[in-house]
Amino acid sequence: MACAAARSPAEQDRFICIYPAYLNNKKTIAEGRRIPVSKAVENPTATEIQDVCSAVGLNVLLEKNKMYSREWNRDVQYKGRVRVQLKQEDGSLCLLQFPSRKSVMLYVAEMIPKLKTRTQKAGGGDPSLQQGEGSKKGKGKKKK
Repeated sequence: MACAAARSPAEQDRFICIYPAYLNNKKTIAEGRRIPVSKAVENPTATEIQDVCSAVGLNVLLEKNKMYSREWNRDVQYKGRVRVQLKQEDGSLCLLQFPSRKSVMLYVAEMIPKLKTRTQKAGGGDPSLQQGEGSKKGKGKKKK
């Protein structure tokens, strides 16, 4: 026990872990989701979690080869975990807006849909419509 008390909260192995399954609205609580479905995100990735955390100023560490133990699917999109530093060496919070791991998870789930990669996917349908319109123009021409 004395050994655990001597370890600093700023050490990387003391950072909290966030797996994408914690924030996935496709998962049940039994499958590992840790926040309400209404606030969860569809299929988040570890890189998206890292992007959101680093953008807000948290110290993060991405571990790409780690896998959530309850995850049965071994695809690349489900791999990875993010370690986030909540406390400094003296035990004080790094950012006052994140007093707990749940507050970090809720913030990340709120911000992931606003990422450029997510908004561009939604906007990606527009160019395909334009291509479709272009092919319609070609069909309107008469063959000789």
